[in-house]
Amino acid sequence: MCNLYNATTTFEAMRQLFLPINDLTNRLTPQMDVFPDYPAPIGRKDANGDRELAIARWGMPTPPQYLKGQVDYGVTNIRNPKSAHWAPWIGPANRCVVPLTSFAEYGKVPDPVTKKKPLYWFALNDEKPLFWFAGIWTSWYSVRKKKEGPIQADIFAFLTTFSNAVVKPIHEQAMPVILRTAEEIDVWMNAPAEEALKLQRPLPDEALVVLDSDNAEEQPLLL
Repeated sequence: MCNLYNATTTFEAMRQLFLPINDLTNRLTPQMDVFPDYPAPIGRKDANGDRELAIARWGMPTPPQYLKGQVDYGVTNIRNPKSAHWAPWIGPANRCVVPLTSFAEYGKVPDPVTKKKPLYWFALNDEKPLFWFAGIWTSWYSVRKKKEGPIQADIFAFLTTFSNAVVKPIHEQAMPVILRTAEEIDVWMNAPAEEALKLQRPLPDEALVVLDSDNAEEQPLLL
């Protein structure tokens, strides 16, 4: 399950690929590792159906049967968008795309010295060009953190699918749904659900690489 990605890009790169009418990010130039519940840029539609860049927190509402107590830490990865819980947000009005340049998965075997699992970073190539996760978003009133109390916040999560041959040796179960072109973004943002969900498929093996240690992001502290 992907719970860490990096967005090191420019506002102009996001604008050129997403073609937003509006910008709520104050022309943000992302240079960040994004963890669950962190604020990050997304591309979505506004109330008029125009595209906009906005900031939201990572993690959609948890299905009620899995909540323990008042705090809802959110669901970051969505494998079954056809389930009843996700159905209210699968239409075009609640679809979004999430810009990034690389994402991370933890390996299976801990380091014998540090006892921590190694972190592997994936990108389209060694130059780490911009791409997008296919996601959904909503505005939600909840308790995200106990010390913060109840808040109204825009939140998002992205879809996952079967791992391709590049990701599978490190994470067998799933990988994020990746969009690389303006055409794929257009389908995800506008098409009926049946057509849009055809994009929920692994990226071709040749279209993804594991970054070597010299080109990977610095290993973050485990939060």
